[in-house]
Amino acid sequence: MISTSRSTSKAILLAAATPLAFILSTAAGFAQDATTTTDASATAQAPATIAPQETKAEPADATGQEIVVTGSLFRRTDTETPSPVTVLTTQTLQRAGITNINDAVRSISADGAGSISTGFQNGFSAGGAAVSLRGLGVSSTLVLIDGLRSTNFPLNDDGHNAYVDLNSIPFSAVERIEVLKDGASSSYGADAIGGVVNIIMKKHVVGVSGTAEGGISELGDGGRYRANLTAGIGDYDRQGFNFYVNGEYQKDTAISVSDRKFPFNTLDLSSIGGVDGNAADSALTTATINAVVRRSTQTDLNNPYAGGAAATGTYTSLNLNCANGTYTVAGAAGGTGCKHDNTKEYVQIQPAQERYAFSSRLSLKISDSIEGYVSGSYSHNQVVTKTRPPSGIRQTQPYGASPALASNNPGIVLPVYICSAGINCSIAADRQLNTTNNPYAAAFAGDPTNGAARIYYLFGDLPASQIRTNEVIRGAAGLRGSFEGGWNWQVDAVGAKDNLNIDSLGVINIAGLKQAINTGAYNFANPSANSQATRDLVAPRFSVGSHTSLASLDASISKQLFDLPGGPLQVAVGGQIRHEVEENNSLNANLDRYANTSAAFGSHTVTAGYFEINAPVLSTLEINGSGRYDHYSEGFSNFSPKIGAKFTPIKQIAVRGTYSNGFRAPTFAENNARSSYAGFVTVTPPCSFILDHGGTGSLTSCQANGNPYNLAYSLGSGFTGNPELKPEKSRSFTGGVVIEPTPWFSFTVDYYNIKKTNVIVTGPQSSDARAAYFAGTPLPAGYTVSAVDAIDPLFPAALPRVLIINAPYVNAASQSVSGIDLGANVNVPLGGEARFISRIDVTRLFKYNVDNGDGVVQKYAGTLGPYELSSGAGTPRIRGNWQNTLQFGAFSLTATTYYVSRIKAVAADEVAPDDAGNIDLSCANNLYGTGDKFCYIKRFIYADLNVSVEVNDKFSFNFNVGNFTNEKAPVAPASYSGTNYLPTWHYAGVIGRTFRAGANFKF
Repeated sequence: MISTSRSTSKAILLAAATPLAFILSTAAGFAQDATTTTDASATAQAPATIAPQETKAEPADATGQEIVVTGSLFRRTDTETPSPVTVLTTQTLQRAGITNINDAVRSISADGAGSISTGFQNGFSAGGAAVSLRGLGVSSTLVLIDGLRSTNFPLNDDGHNAYVDLNSIPFSAVERIEVLKDGASSSYGADAIGGVVNIIMKKHVVGVSGTAEGGISELGDGGRYRANLTAGIGDYDRQGFNFYVNGEYQKDTAISVSDRKFPFNTLDLSSIGGVDGNAADSALTTATINAVVRRSTQTDLNNPYAGGAAATGTYTSLNLNCANGTYTVAGAAGGTGCKHDNTKEYVQIQPAQERYAFSSRLSLKISDSIEGYVSGSYSHNQVVTKTRPPSGIRQTQPYGASPALASNNPGIVLPVYICSAGINCSIAADRQLNTTNNPYAAAFAGDPTNGAARIYYLFGDLPASQIRTNEVIRGAAGLRGSFEGGWNWQVDAVGAKDNLNIDSLGVINIAGLKQAINTGAYNFANPSANSQATRDLVAPRFSVGSHTSLASLDASISKQLFDLPGGPLQVAVGGQIRHEVEENNSLNANLDRYANTSAAFGSHTVTAGYFEINAPVLSTLEINGSGRYDHYSEGFSNFSPKIGAKFTPIKQIAVRGTYSNGFRAPTFAENNARSSYAGFVTVTPPCSFILDHGGTGSLTSCQANGNPYNLAYSLGSGFTGNPELKPEKSRSFTGGVVIEPTPWFSFTVDYYNIKKTNVIVTGPQSSDARAAYFAGTPLPAGYTVSAVDAIDPLFPAALPRVLIINAPYVNAASQSVSGIDLGANVNVPLGGEARFISRIDVTRLFKYNVDNGDGVVQKYAGTLGPYELSSGAGTPRIRGNWQNTLQFGAFSLTATTYYVSRIKAVAADEVAPDDAGNIDLSCANNLYGTGDKFCYIKRFIYADLNVSVEVNDKFSFNFNVGNFTNEKAPVAPASYSGTNYLPTWHYAGVIGRTFRAGANFKF
């Protein structure tokens, strides 16, 4: 842990790194948001920041070139619309040292609960990355490329949410990123409830440019190597065409848990007053790579899964060659085992990842009034995830399979006799005593039914991992022009396909395991002696492919009808037709292995019509209205209106606001009857259960007291697609002000308030169902117990753990979020070629409430809730960053400080309400189960430093130090997505200080 004095001193260092407050930060009460302007053509004097930059009433660039601002159909030079739009430019991102779309988009302070980072490897969509604006989930944030949709990642987050994988978008071809931070269903249709991320690619490139960069962490791991090259020809204005091609490559090397120090390398926090979550060095029933057995019965000598419920005698280790020493458990049910820490030995912090991508664009000036383009891209992203120890021999049945396929209940056993056929071995002519694996075999040669060996084991010679290869092919083409009478028109077509292949290693095949046991082929005492053929029998490598696709055609026409006092009245109408397909195949379609069974299928066609009216009714007042009607082939429709206004009483002040209705269509995983998934969440049994299984304490405060059966464990829920689901609906309001008293200072504040209704939820009463099971009372209607654990061998008469509870998809909930975005921007000339640029970007969350339809309000702001949303990283009240740049001619020094407020380790979706419908979010319901201890996850603040030197017009160099004060992540032992930390918010504090250096050229 970091002591208070050390943490405070580092915060002071961050606040005073230079006399000009080069690294500006505060130890507490950090509450700032970002907002101000830049564009792709921004000069060196423009604000350089990764933080969001709110558009101001200035030309899009020095020439007043017209652009289309995200959320509008009209081209304009005044880039400030009634909606708050954040702009990240290439220069902004380079100065911040950001090298991929994932880090760029997710750095925005408006990104909240449910955000997916590549570092979160335990989810259904591990390897993907996504943004969750306003914390409303990845499926409520729409990601566009050049204003057009792309296809979704084939895997659904949390088994049902759809999103575009940010890792699949070529980064070096990006010109800027625009983030619309209010609802935009009136322009783009479904999913734009939390906001829109519009990634604008480069349009025209002349010459050759490129980058080469390499880096590594201070500890010598986590290498990052990247390079890109862009080449283009054709002066578009003079020659009427431009063509460019771009290629990029990036490779990140893996970081293992064992490469980091305590407390991020173990679940045993007993030395600092926490729970010893590592039972592999104290409990003989906790599986490790050193097999442990205990004598039991076998009711069917042909079936290793037919072990009896009871076991007798002491536990015996088949191999006591222990690298970490041994431990001994006393008593009649004791024995000696090898010490292990399975987390430290096998879990990974950062996956190995390799990406490459190619993109190109041809722009043509067909005539004086018609322009056209054709663009295409291909991206390849491969991630190797190692998220857990090797597979255990004791497993629950695959979701949807017969309980007879469960090897944990009552427990898999090794037989007394083995033979070549693996059938009827006790009477086979070639039978042999199974003395290698079963120490009781010789003593029970005449009574094989009572001499079986119940086994606890991890397949150490079969490392568990997945190789996820994602390939996205995307093409787009369009025409735009004008004709007599002031009409402007545009037609765009886009097609995309995402092919995902998952190679799984170390997954146990049920039939192969039984065969290997009955024939004695697998050596549990000495796994190194196993042949590759035997390993392939038990856990053959298998590959499953999935894909999504999209084809869309958009067309619109606009006209300036007549002049109003503030300018021309503009009207636009348009239409869209698109077809989408998903085939997310199960990793276990035949239910013949212990693998995830999630699957999603579906296709539909969406037709839409939309309009927009922009009326500058006064020179100081602009009103904008829009609407869109979408019809889905599943049979539902939706109309989404929006109205906005901007009032500029004086040049230095602009007041703006929007009101809109939006919707999110059910995903194929949610509404297709062929779709299903089993989700898992880490839960700690209640004190009543812990006490019944040997724990100590009381019903309000208890400890497991060494029995691993009492520790937190993964509890599953099973879901099937519901064709009766309706779209989610939303109401969104924003209101704000932009103040610019001087040319070098601006300040913005925007309030947002969003409410979603008809929210699609998975098992809204899951916590009630779990509580009912442990209390021995009936479960809520629609909920059933699908599987329970094996009995506790130490307390066989006590209630066993529940493993899977089936629950429904329903339109049951409502969500309400509100908060403010705050920002300030300073751009001060210091004399000569020197300039100081500073800006602050913060989102302050006021409310995040969920009502699941039962009248009980779940309050998530400032807590680890919603805990069952992707990564369980919670909902911090404040996220922000502060970037400062000192520029001296060709030399610039930039520091960006990032802040996440403290989080309380409680979650309303994990606490059953009382009789009055109130949810106790006190530390008594600490998800870690230790009351006040570790109830608060401390605030986290760190800074990146970036240096850039421009040698001449053709060459420049950059040097980046990530987390340059080496701040440590706060301890978060209730996390299930990282080892005592939250990967979504605290990743940099686990990786530690990093270094990167690179060179850029342009000819």
